[in-house]
Amino acid sequence: MSYKVEAVPDSYAALGEGPHWDVDRQSLYYVDLESAGINRYDFKQNKVYRAKIEGEIFASFILPVENKPQEFAVGCGLRTVIVQWDGVSAVAKVTRTLFEVQPDLKENRLNDAKTDPNGRFYGGTMADSGDIFTQWKGELYSWQAGGQPNAIRSKVGISNGLAWDVKAKKFYFIDTNNHEVLAYDYNQSTGAVSNPKVIFDLRKIRPEGPLFPDGMTVDTDGNIYVATFNGGTVFKVNPSTGKILLEIKIPTTQITSVAFGGPNLDILYVTTANKFDQPKPAGTTFQVTGLNAKGYAGVNLKI
Repeated sequence: MSYKVEAVPDSYAALGEGPHWDVDRQSLYYVDLESAGINRYDFKQNKVYRAKIEGEIFASFILPVENKPQEFAVGCGLRTVIVQWDGVSAVAKVTRTLFEVQPDLKENRLNDAKTDPNGRFYGGTMADSGDIFTQWKGELYSWQAGGQPNAIRSKVGISNGLAWDVKAKKFYFIDTNNHEVLAYDYNQSTGAVSNPKVIFDLRKIRPEGPLFPDGMTVDTDGNIYVATFNGGTVFKVNPSTGKILLEIKIPTTQITSVAFGGPNLDILYVTTANKFDQPKPAGTTFQVTGLNAKGYAGVNLKI
């Protein structure tokens, strides 16, 4: 099978993350994490619109809010805030805080977060000082409208990739520092997750040392797609066997996350980073076509 990898025009983000395909607007939302940047790639216009969130340092994720076209939930430090943005203007504003986690751990921050198929929030934290790859100060949470954050997992290193397979009743989770993907049993009606098991181990794939798994998505056949932060690769994996079905090579090293999108949900969008002075095209967002696979659109957050 031959796939094609192309750069999305003018899509640079120093730490691109959190791709989310919005069907209603036929747009890919993603963040420039360490500059509080939120971006929207308009598919029809083939153009990226960017905004900076006023007064903030981080934008860890961006999730459209259900029935509020100009409101987004964004991770700013340890707060999940509501940001007002028209998708075009260069400035966006925080209107309120939805909830906060780990308020006493000021050197932590939120990292990846997504909505489950029912519009609940799932996301987690990580240390943001010192050697982040050798600390386990984070936690993984779920949250739903009207409630408080619920800690699912403690002693998390870098809370990262999240994906759901409703047909298999599974929730997949990545803690980057453990070099593995976990599968939980997932109850869609309650949102409860239980019985984590390792289904994919990235310690021994490369002879030069363990790979760092980052973001993740799932296709309609139930395969998972795992971005590798130090591997220049997205792995397509069968979660039942742990077998690598395909290595999707991206022309830069720091692959941060993946999401299916496009009018037919058959384009894999891939965000990347330019940390520690990588050569070009580090930090570019890519689109991968010809994978002969389809995924699921992002789900709006119910608040």
